[in-house]
Amino acid sequence: MRVLGVDPGLTRCGLGVVDGGTGRTVSCVAVDVVRTPVDAPLATRLLKVADAVEEWLDRYRPEAVAVERVFSQHNVRTAMGTAQAGGVVALSAARRGLPVVFHTPSEVKAAVTGSGRADKAQVTGMVTRLLRLAEKPSPADAADALALAICHLWREPMRARLAEAEARAAALARAHRARLAEAAKTARPATPAQPAKTTKTTKTAKPAGDRRRGGGGDR
Repeated sequence: MRVLGVDPGLTRCGLGVVDGGTGRTVSCVAVDVVRTPVDAPLATRLLKVADAVEEWLDRYRPEAVAVERVFSQHNVRTAMGTAQAGGVVALSAARRGLPVVFHTPSEVKAAVTGSGRADKAQVTGMVTRLLRLAEKPSPADAADALALAICHLWREPMRARLAEAEARAAALARAHRARLAEAAKTARPATPAQPAKTTKTTKTAKPAGDRRRGGGGDR
């Protein structure tokens, strides 16, 4: 599987393509950093990022795109620029029908180094070792892009299996609830039939004279 990792940014946007082989084998296909001038209009900078990403998508034809998620930053302006660049990347990939997955920095660090609190130097060192590179990728944005691609290659299959298992469990639960509801309807007792109303016969009382006449002998 081939993955394009993108460390989004307006000043520097890291791009890295990594191929995944059997097991956890990974190899670097290409890595670079797209730069835009700080004094250029925002639309111009986003356009340059979009053009570079689309060129890489057409040239290397990845099967998925992994983008760093903006988790939290103290600099709101930097965070907004990073998010906007990430949106441009996601749009370019979506136009080609490619899946886009956002990974948090801690996820990437944990996948590559084993620790979600690793610093950039540790991430760069592990990326260099895992990809068997002759030299460390520079600047850090390039190493981060490669780390994103590696993270996706290693974590996404497990995530997909978990999602599939959750979907199967949900389907089984729905089927079980449906069977219980059907069984409850079948076991519900039928409403007993109401007994037929009987008409009472009213005896007519005899007149008093008839009772005396029918009483018998003389006194």
